[in-house]
Amino acid sequence: MTPQQTFPMFPGRFIVFEGGDGAGKSTQARLLADFLRGAGREVLPTREPGGTEIGERLRSLVLDHGQGAVDARTEALIFAAARAAHVQQVIVPALEAGNIVISDRYVDSSIAYQGVGRGLGTGDVACINEWATGGLLPDLTVLLDVSATAGRARRTAGEAAEDRMESEPDDFHMRIRAAFAALAAAAPERYLVLDAGAPIAELATSIHARVAGL
Repeated sequence: MTPQQTFPMFPGRFIVFEGGDGAGKSTQARLLADFLRGAGREVLPTREPGGTEIGERLRSLVLDHGQGAVDARTEALIFAAARAAHVQQVIVPALEAGNIVISDRYVDSSIAYQGVGRGLGTGDVACINEWATGGLLPDLTVLLDVSATAGRARRTAGEAAEDRMESEPDDFHMRIRAAFAALAAAAPERYLVLDAGAPIAELATSIHARVAGL
């Protein structure tokens, strides 16, 4: 189940980057923002969970270690609450102003991570997030496809420690990858699916070409 759009058309555009942990979403989101600014567009980069003061606080509750046990339903509701604030306080006002919003993660992440990864069911998680977002859908979702093994290798290559979600076992991340692929296959017109293992510049060129068409 996917959320149904209830918002009117905006003068701005909403672009989302999705994929498993370590796919390179943040890098490509930054390169796209630079590309669009170079073309004279107003761009708002943001991320989930986060993007607002309350969202950043909720982010620490679900991603930082040492916050105590978080069961799957509570986790899903925290993500949805952070997303509701993000949409109402940040995304919609920017779209109404004609800006291009680039978000690192959105609803698909909850459907993949909590719906499939945690076993809550994609329909229930989609319904929660449809209500939380008012049915706001991205104009384009860029899915960077990465294997569980490659994603972990990227995440642990530097000095940064894995967060609570990243540190889940590989079989969890394999389910996440399959869930993202299924979402893209169900609505291919709204997705650009790319192999995250391709060179950074090559990925950026493909993304910029697709976005220019918007």
